[in-house]
Amino acid sequence: MLQVDKLVHSMTEEHSVDLSGGLEDVPVLCEALTPPTFKYSTDNIQGAGCSLDPSEVTLPGCSCTSHSCHPETCSCLQTSGKAYDDTGRLLNLDAPESGYSSPVFECNALCTCSDTCSNRVVGRGLRLRLVVYRTKSKGWGVRTSEEIPRGTFVCEYAGEVITFAEATRRQLSQRVEENNYIIAVREHAGMGSVTETFVDPARAGNVGRFLNHSCAPNLHMLPVRVHSAIPRLALFAGRDIHAQEELTFDYSGRYGAQKPVEGISSDGLKRKQCHCGSLNCARFLPLDLSILS
Repeated sequence: MLQVDKLVHSMTEEHSVDLSGGLEDVPVLCEALTPPTFKYSTDNIQGAGCSLDPSEVTLPGCSCTSHSCHPETCSCLQTSGKAYDDTGRLLNLDAPESGYSSPVFECNALCTCSDTCSNRVVGRGLRLRLVVYRTKSKGWGVRTSEEIPRGTFVCEYAGEVITFAEATRRQLSQRVEENNYIIAVREHAGMGSVTETFVDPARAGNVGRFLNHSCAPNLHMLPVRVHSAIPRLALFAGRDIHAQEELTFDYSGRYGAQKPVEGISSDGLKRKQCHCGSLNCARFLPLDLSILS
């Protein structure tokens, strides 16, 4: 039975199209007669109100000459500490108690270390074979064609980087039947301050825009800075993931079990129903009310 399943998936992938149009090093296959229409972008792009171009190299590089950088001598690692093991897998998958992420800085194009440095992970781009497909009850979804070990970088959630004001405008102008793609990420910026980043892949984005929410996700989102002060929203495997398994993350940014929520928020806004099917399903999709304030 397993061999038959593998054969079916192999035949299906042979008749799929590459959504990235060759922009990714690994094709992003789509199993649909009519692929979704959007502009594919491997990285974040400058959106309405954003004063910085995410594609510009604005962070300094290290001067390491070793095969792989070390925290004692690397300026990139001294900024945020060592985030990956020697194989490039994320060391800490625990959600911060504060609810805010801590910045991670990778080596970038200005660094003199090797291209195989273990602190170059997200910057290398997509390396896994992912498939976009139609789910039974959740619209589009993404599954993996291969086994993914815990801590492995899977893909980015890339799109337009926009301001808080633009995020609010777009969300308030949405129709009920439209999907909300906007993700807000908050980080500790030192001295008690918090940095916010808003990414919207509705018009332009990568394979990450097709990832569904789950109240028991297998992916963990972490903001990672490579070339720019604007972080990339990187998704890592929160556990060992089987081949052909759907990939999901928690739209609220958390990782772990969720509590049930009411269908109507305190502001009278109707939440969309969650169809993740997990045993601990919260019944409704997360709603970031701070964007609507």
